[in-house]
Amino acid sequence: MKYIAERITLDDKLLNGKPAIRGKRIAVATVLEFLSAGDSKEDILKAYPFLEVEDINACLKFAAQIMNRDYTFKGAA
Repeated sequence: MKYIAERITLDDKLLNGKPAIRGKRIAVATVLEFLSAGDSKEDILKAYPFLEVEDINACLKFAAQIMNRDYTFKGAA
């Protein structure tokens, strides 16, 4: 298991190597999907009581960092 961001881990034996929260069996994408569907942090914490509000905040920060990267398209007209 490798930490790739605060509270975000990668492990090829867990969730097919997708970013997870602290090595647990919940993907960062799952938390982001709940938030994008309108669920509150409190809703997510009720559904996953082993999570902490800091975990949800780390997912948001991780997503923002990914979107902050430069993306270039070679060969685009």
